[in-house]
Amino acid sequence: MAEARKTMIEIKGLTKRYGEKTAVDNLELSVSKGEIFGLLGPNGAGKTTTTLMLTGLTEPTEGTAFIDGKDCVRETMEVKRTVGYMPDNVGFYNDMTGRENLRFTAALNGLPEREADERIERLLLRTGLSEAGDQKVGTYSRGMRQRLGVADVLIKDPEVIIMDEPTLGIDPEGMRELLELIREMAKKENRTILISSHQLYQIQQICDRVGLFVEGRLVACGTVEDLAEQTREDSRYLTELCVTPADDRFRDILKALDGVCSVGREGRRYMVGSEKDISNLLAEAALKNGYSLVSLRPCGNDLDEIYRRYFEKAGHENGSSNGKIKRFISRNR
Repeated sequence: MAEARKTMIEIKGLTKRYGEKTAVDNLELSVSKGEIFGLLGPNGAGKTTTTLMLTGLTEPTEGTAFIDGKDCVRETMEVKRTVGYMPDNVGFYNDMTGRENLRFTAALNGLPEREADERIERLLLRTGLSEAGDQKVGTYSRGMRQRLGVADVLIKDPEVIIMDEPTLGIDPEGMRELLELIREMAKKENRTILISSHQLYQIQQICDRVGLFVEGRLVACGTVEDLAEQTREDSRYLTELCVTPADDRFRDILKALDGVCSVGREGRRYMVGSEKDISNLLAEAALKNGYSLVSLRPCGNDLDEIYRRYFEKAGHENGSSNGKIKRFISRNR
């Protein structure tokens, strides 16, 4: 029997109001040690407000939040020693080098000079900034600044790391490097990582679980696979496949397969509805009948599609027509 992991973040009934506006509404959440949790939703959904309450930068209107058993309101200094916070726009002194900025952070955290220098060397190497460590930060790309932000957070060796939009504005290679760093921090070093983001595709690659925010409320929480199953429409699987040549004959072949409920065609793209996963059967049907399989993928298991379905449900229940969230879903599709 697997041993239960220690709870590092415990949130109960957390609420934040600004006048008539409720930014976070009765949030309930628990995150375990060594877990990567993604708090996902559009701008204005309440993600940043949540991270600010966890880091003691703003007080909740109601509810409680604990990190490693420490109250985020009453034990703010103890929480700050446990948590490393990386905001969406990491602030550095542009006229100082990367190394000098890290030394400044080390001094603020009371690290002895020799220990700080040794730690800085290791972190520059780890984040791929050894050669850029003596360059002024004003010359850094966005991706380099984000990696320096990770090094800055790790200076005090925190058990919990909270990151706000860490992948925003980074090129694909910088994205890959940063995501790998985040994965290592959790899986190799057993750090707990909470990521707030609106970039669904990038974040779903590394999160153990995700929470979906809609207008201040956490409408769903779980693994991507669990959320996909919970929102699967009509209990059906939907699979997209592309073949060459594409013709009506192949559509008829698909319709005749055992377990197929529906088949739609647009050009060489076929959408097959079924009661269970029949991906292998679809691929076999294409190859046996002389068609070249270009691509085959299950639909509805991506976070953008999952979020769309949850939003539509929440919007239907609340009569919501929030254009911001609709634009967010459209951008992530």
